[in-house]
Amino acid sequence: MELHFGTNVLNFPILSLITYIPLVGAIILLFVSREKTKFIKYFAFFVALIDFLISVILWFKFDRTTWHFQFVERFNWIPKLGVEYYFGVDGISLLLILLTTFLTAISVLCSFEYIQERQKEYYIALLVLATGMLGVFEALDLFLFYVFWEVMLVPMYFLIGIWGGPRKLYAAIKFFLYTLFGSLFMLIAIIALYFIYHHQTGEWSFNYVKWVNTLHLPMKYQFWLFLAFFLGFAIKVPLWPFHTWLPDAHVEAPTAGSVILAGILLKMGTYGFVRFSLPLFPQASKFFIPMVAVLSIIAIIYGALCALAQEDMKKLVAYSSVSHMGLVMLAMFMLNPTAIEGSILQMINHGLSTGALFLIVGIIYERRHTRLISEYGGISKVMPAFAAFFMFAMLSSIGLPGLNGFIGEFTCLAGIFKTKWIYAAFAVTGVILGAGYMLWLYQRTMFGVITKEENKYLKDMTLREWIYMTPLVLCFIWIGIYPKPFFKIMEVSVLHLVEQVNPEYFAVKHKKEAQLKRILKEGITVSQKEHASLFD
Repeated sequence: MELHFGTNVLNFPILSLITYIPLVGAIILLFVSREKTKFIKYFAFFVALIDFLISVILWFKFDRTTWHFQFVERFNWIPKLGVEYYFGVDGISLLLILLTTFLTAISVLCSFEYIQERQKEYYIALLVLATGMLGVFEALDLFLFYVFWEVMLVPMYFLIGIWGGPRKLYAAIKFFLYTLFGSLFMLIAIIALYFIYHHQTGEWSFNYVKWVNTLHLPMKYQFWLFLAFFLGFAIKVPLWPFHTWLPDAHVEAPTAGSVILAGILLKMGTYGFVRFSLPLFPQASKFFIPMVAVLSIIAIIYGALCALAQEDMKKLVAYSSVSHMGLVMLAMFMLNPTAIEGSILQMINHGLSTGALFLIVGIIYERRHTRLISEYGGISKVMPAFAAFFMFAMLSSIGLPGLNGFIGEFTCLAGIFKTKWIYAAFAVTGVILGAGYMLWLYQRTMFGVITKEENKYLKDMTLREWIYMTPLVLCFIWIGIYPKPFFKIMEVSVLHLVEQVNPEYFAVKHKKEAQLKRILKEGITVSQKEHASLFD
């Protein structure tokens, strides 16, 4: 089945509006005096909030019955090079756009007290970063996609390098170099596909839809092109052993930087795989399943064990991201609908729960200016509301039934088990270890006797902190109790993706259904082994 260029039922460039509202806000702030700090903060939050509210329109207007790209905006940008301005979303990218606008508004609000120096430049960088991230999830022209991918690096580099911790320059440069290194290989692959497409069709184009529909890539090409894209996306995820930039970047970044890194930037890597690598290189994707599975399982276990060993709260949460994203990657490459749906939902869940955990660490750091676990204990006695929010974030992260993490992890593991049970057996250890390090963190910081004099007079949650933590908790509960709307919005797009990449899945499924109907109709007796295979 071919991809369709898509439609725009609104007859209005809503995607461009969502993408460039933060950029317009940043430009306006350029002309505001640095002394007007209160106006700068509230204006940045107003811009981010308006952007989120407009993006919610996509949720209500999105047609859940089709896999075609929707809200499409398309026109020639650089005709001589075949470059188009081509935006569109499907059920996969829509959820990530909503997550981006939601967490951007929260990130601005959480910075009001944390950032006291160069506030104007800080909020400008945050808003420009939002534009870069949104463009990545919307672009359907590979040239345009790469522009947004690189644009996003610059404001994040400044957020870490200017407003970060003691080792901020080291962390910022490491983040920049790692990401740039991987993206250069991706750029080479994009250029190669550009020339291959011209050789096969006589047309110059970076159009993703045309590439998927038209390109015929032999395995020898798919092999190397997949690896080039793999480097770019795996570093961003980050998949082991490309993860070493992440703990440094998280620890040194300001709270909002950590929230955006964990909540959105890591998802750009997994989104790259599901949007580009799988459909463009289906044979190579299947060939590299064992490699990706091994690296993902190592990431799951290694990230969890490293988290257990941390004395810094922020570094513990950072290593937990390595483990959680390993599960996302493993499920994605099982190439069945259940696993991919679980993978996408877990991207959203991880963004919400880990973003909340970094906000929790930021709240306590603002009061005590230390993230060492040993400096705390018994905090729940003086900060009961904080302890309650921390509990929700922690239980969401470890996958307690009734909260969002459980739905995502269960669906991922069920999908992995469908393809290869041994992978699921290794992956589930990450869930067990995750409960270990998170419960241990909570016990050491919230319970026990207050031994530090400074902790006896800590102020509980402020109104502003209630305002940005409450929506996150409501999302935990909503997805945990009623995830159907989230599965429904991505279902058709995921089924189409599986049909593109792994059509054998549906052939085997239809064959088993036909056998089962025949057995039930004719009353045929089957062996225990045959019975198990039919219901696999």
